[in-house]
Amino acid sequence: MPRIVVVSPPFASHAVPMSVLASALRRRGAEVHFACAPAFEELAARAGVAFLPLTVTRNANTGVAQTTDQAATESARLAEFVDATRAGAVETLVTQAHHRRADMLADPEGVHAALRAVDERLRPDWYVVDQLSYAVTLALHCLGAPYATFCPGHPTYVLSGPEAFFGVPYDWPEALRPDPADAARLRAVAGENDRLFSGLFTDFARRTAPEVPAPERAFALTSPHAVLYSYPSLPWLPEPPSGPAHLFAGHMTRPVESPGAAWLRRLDRLRDRADRVVLVAFGTFLSARDDVLRTVVSGLLDAAGATGVVVAAGSRAEALADLADLAGDRVVVAPTVPQQEVLPYVDAMVHHGGGNSFTECLRAGVPALVLPMSSDQFAVARDAERMGVGLVLDPNGLLPADVAKALDALGESAFSRSAHWACEVSGRGPGWGAQRLLEVMGDRVAGR
Repeated sequence: MPRIVVVSPPFASHAVPMSVLASALRRRGAEVHFACAPAFEELAARAGVAFLPLTVTRNANTGVAQTTDQAATESARLAEFVDATRAGAVETLVTQAHHRRADMLADPEGVHAALRAVDERLRPDWYVVDQLSYAVTLALHCLGAPYATFCPGHPTYVLSGPEAFFGVPYDWPEALRPDPADAARLRAVAGENDRLFSGLFTDFARRTAPEVPAPERAFALTSPHAVLYSYPSLPWLPEPPSGPAHLFAGHMTRPVESPGAAWLRRLDRLRDRADRVVLVAFGTFLSARDDVLRTVVSGLLDAAGATGVVVAAGSRAEALADLADLAGDRVVVAPTVPQQEVLPYVDAMVHHGGGNSFTECLRAGVPALVLPMSSDQFAVARDAERMGVGLVLDPNGLLPADVAKALDALGESAFSRSAHWACEVSGRGPGWGAQRLLEVMGDRVAGR
């Protein structure tokens, strides 16, 4: 029975799927410890695994970013990020690149010391590390501890080669393709980050573990053994780096459960008054864009045929409460929605292109209108576009009529393609990923 430590950053969108993987590893006989910030202990309990309190970064998101208790500087940077999304795709990605300089390697000594203590106390056979937890990966690299990489979002988070830069989409959806000057500006900022962090990683590795080869590129540091992707394998994706086994699990979602009696009553009421029901959710950060949420809901209500709407509004639920008042019983506005559980009961979704929303829609066979705003969402949106499972629009400058037209355009073709992809990913998921990971790591990593 291997002993495995799953190390997650303190972000709900990362910790939830990693806890699902932890549970799947446990069910296949592994002794699993879930290491994350104390606020996420409940996820370990739900997964049936041991919990290790471990904080690996100074910012956090426990479910709704704007209401998470964190330092004033982190709250200010979150506000700056949201403002940047209003200026467009390139400006957002440039802002995120600048923010990384403050938090990507904030406390490498502390993370290294904490993981060294874990390693000495538990002596795990191997670890599972989020690809975006670069300080954790660097620490394990310096400790010589074997680990597998979990890629929580778009597969290009694992850099495909020297021309790929973290924070630059491998491709853009048609509606958001930047002009050459903006694209060049983004690449320049990302290239500077690449050089800066590679230097920091190299210096830390040489100070801490001179006997270990220093990482050549910080953002390309990943497991030499296995990378598990919470994403489907798509033929047009860039070729991943040689060396590790690349395992595409399709999704990392829990077994289908009921959304509960209260949500079933809400959904039944919507069905009584509407021809179709649409879920609107922008994830744990971007629900702050209540201007876009308002436009989306207005457009859905104007679409042909009666449409019922469920809106996950985060901290902006009170600000959007009037939508429910104006539309009678055709709109439900809530701070949070049990998205995975509600998806089987809706006809379409409007989301931001987050990896979890994208793969959850695939699993449920639900087509989507995608409004990407940051991070890897532009690459995810482009994939949805190419797969034929969604339409993509620019959230800035969006009009209600655009939303109504897009919803009406999500016709039989999108439903058919979504059903096809639901079948494609149904044979994979966390169980498949856990089994393949155990096989690969068992072959490649000797007991410690």
